[in-house]
Amino acid sequence: MPNFAGTWKMKSSENFEELLKALGVNAMLRKVACAAASKPLVEIRQNGEQFYIKTSTTVRTTEINFQIGQEFNEETVDGRKCKSLATWETENKMTCRQTLLDGNGPKTYWTRELRGDELILVFGADDVVCTRIYVRE
Repeated sequence: MPNFAGTWKMKSSENFEELLKALGVNAMLRKVACAAASKPLVEIRQNGEQFYIKTSTTVRTTEINFQIGQEFNEETVDGRKCKSLATWETENKMTCRQTLLDGNGPKTYWTRELRGDELILVFGADDVVCTRIYVRE
């Protein structure tokens, strides 16, 4: 079983503003979000298939607790409430499909994959994909 546990700092980010635009976030909030999310710190605790993930930025901190294969409550990148289900896509990669509780919007998901010493986080909204690469501290 892969070990995601640790504290991770972001090394690179691609298409974050484009993702926010696809989610319908206005230009002013996109600028604030991009500045705040430029150096997120991610803490992951793992016990088998049970995960706790805390993402901290200067503006906002999010925390999720989930078990692989069990539905849980979460918020999309832009703060809308959803039901999520994480499953193993490969031995080192989990995929999480999100279903909005209210309203309409793009289909959203995230994946987290261990690749060598890096954690690859992908956010998707319909056809727009944001990739963020993290390294262990």
